[in-house]
Amino acid sequence: MIGKMSHKLVNNILTIRSTTSICKSSRSAMTLALSNAYINGKWVPAEDGSTFPVKNPANGKLISEVADMTAKETEAAVEHAAKAFKQWKDYTAFDRSKLLKKWYTIMTKNQEELAQILTAENGKTITEARGEIMYGTSFVEWFAEEAKRVYGDVLPSGFKSKRQLHLKQPVGVCGIITPWNFPNAMILRKVGAALAAGCTVVVKPAEDTPLSALAVLCGTSWYSCWCTQCSHLLS
Repeated sequence: MIGKMSHKLVNNILTIRSTTSICKSSRSAMTLALSNAYINGKWVPAEDGSTFPVKNPANGKLISEVADMTAKETEAAVEHAAKAFKQWKDYTAFDRSKLLKKWYTIMTKNQEELAQILTAENGKTITEARGEIMYGTSFVEWFAEEAKRVYGDVLPSGFKSKRQLHLKQPVGVCGIITPWNFPNAMILRKVGAALAAGCTVVVKPAEDTPLSALAVLCGTSWYSCWCTQCSHLLS
């Protein structure tokens, strides 16, 4: 949701370089300067073309104009996420773990740039922002490992001829709503858990801080993690 940024801010915010095998090309600030929502593997604007402003809380200056998605676009995101769920739930725990680790690797390689985005829209000092990026990415690393530990159980039965098995299975699409004060960490904490469990997601970041959300969700599109749908709906 980064759009219509000043050239100065864009040049200061982000130059993404991923050296992993899944993304060999460099990411410039302009290519990450997105104003649209990520739905069904595509960056799409609001159907009516409407946007809302994102301002720097330190000086009140406009940072970006972001697509103002409605209930209609949100329903579309949920429908696409439900379709993706049919495939994503059948990925093995080890496959989901590998994808989450790749996402974690991309973010850790670009944690300074992510911190600069967070500072610009949230107002935290750069030191605090760096700390949140490390904190947030640690959730993805954690859930990448926990994906392989979604164990079931064998329960005692009241009948000699029966055995009771307890299985844990993904339930479907998860709605992820996050606050403005931790725009990076709270998204990764929730999305990481959902993806690790085999669920797909629709994300609604706070309207004050949507840029951090799109910066990390944009990373999923770099390696075609089609299961993550991003829709921004103002209440």
